Amino acid sequence: MTGQSKLVDAAIKCSCHEYVHPWTASCFCGACGILLASIPASMRTYSIVYLLALVMKMRIPRLLDLKHTIIGIFKSTAFLSTNAYLFTLCVCLLRRLLGGFYFSTVAFMPTFIASYAALCIERPARRTPLALYVANEATEALWNMLESRGLVRSIPNGQVLILGCSLTALLFMYRLGVHKGAIKDVTFKALTILMGKEEEGPVKTPAVTTTQSPCRQPLNFRRISAYVQLYDRLRNAKHPSCPHRQGCSTYALLGGLKPFVGGVGLQVGLKLLLNITKIVKLKMDWRKQIFNKGSLQLGLALGSFSLIFKAISCGLRNVCGHDSASFAIPAGLLGSIGLLQFPNITISLYIMWKTLQVLYNWGTAEGVLPEITHFNMILYSACTALLFHCAILEANSIRSSYYKFLLTISGTRNARFNVRPFEAYGLKSQNQIFDTIKRLKIDMTSPFPTMPLTV
Repeated sequence: MTGQSKLVDAAIKCSCHEYVHPWTASCFCGACGILLASIPASMRTYSIVYLLALVMKMRIPRLLDLKHTIIGIFKSTAFLSTNAYLFTLCVCLLRRLLGGFYFSTVAFMPTFIASYAALCIERPARRTPLALYVANEATEALWNMLESRGLVRSIPNGQVLILGCSLTALLFMYRLGVHKGAIKDVTFKALTILMGKEEEGPVKTPAVTTTQSPCRQPLNFRRISAYVQLYDRLRNAKHPSCPHRQGCSTYALLGGLKPFVGGVGLQVGLKLLLNITKIVKLKMDWRKQIFNKGSLQLGLALGSFSLIFKAISCGLRNVCGHDSASFAIPAGLLGSIGLLQFPNITISLYIMWKTLQVLYNWGTAEGVLPEITHFNMILYSACTALLFHCAILEANSIRSSYYKFLLTISGTRNARFNVRPFEAYGLKSQNQIFDTIKRLKIDMTSPFPTMPLTV
């Protein structure tokens, strides 16, 4: 790191041929080669994405749906291929303009420029989801970078804390009824499925309720009928301010059972979808893949979260004598205990960024926060630039799945870049790439990437 601090303002005299396309001396061939390699890979990727989106609509597609799907596949393929092509082109152009490479121009600045320009091709409706996706990946990569430098330290179940706080904020807005105003987001529809319409805001009974329950005769526990009456009272006990019809205990139990069944069904369905090839070939290990405790994790997490949230909410309504959207805060935080059943950093970071997006939209709608033009494009470009920086200079910091994705799109080029000239930065970049290749078992037997266009 001492070398990095000394050389941060000094250009490293290295040619783009030596660094980014060592298999060809031509910058034009280097850029065109990655373009040709990325087109079929991008086409395959987005064909799967769009076809899954078409299936998720759960209806027979119309001709108009098929037309929009085909156009979407071609547009997204053009966007991703252009992003890969412009990256190599910008690396070469910046090197020629500046006479060498700086720490920020090795990967970050060329990627930022290329990503911003390429995103202009993509449909506007797709830009925000793309920004949230790469923000998810970049957040974990940034944390790993800081942790490797000793600047931060991970805490046990930190991802559960992130997910719990994010869900609590979303449920607070859900109970306020923010989604019934200017903020329209599909996230609130997911909350309706998870929590039910009973908890949907705005709260209708904020005032103190003065209705008193009728006096009941004391129970004589010497008789069996007394226990039946006690069970009936517990089952039907409900405060007037509670938004549900049935008793609070029944409401909480059923509220936990439905998400549990849905979570188990979703997890099993995903496993079946991912193992469809093994099922067709009759090579599916059902006991290992389906009939195990792992298939219950998502259901247990969702079910216990919903049960605790509803039980705490009903308890607060009974104690305070009225309903309030603020009850979602303690109920959501305590309900997060159930999320320990399914700790997942990917889901946690995605929900966190989705919550930040909703909070930002709410703030701009209320005039509290300024509206930044093309913020989604800036966020996408910055996060993608950070991910490319990690893939090239700090490969151990990036998520393995995203590194494999970059390998597919680039035709294995990001694992073949010669980063030895940048060892002066003290990151041991070449060793990190070798470690990643070995860990992911990447086939590097061929001396050239896909479509090398050697000259």
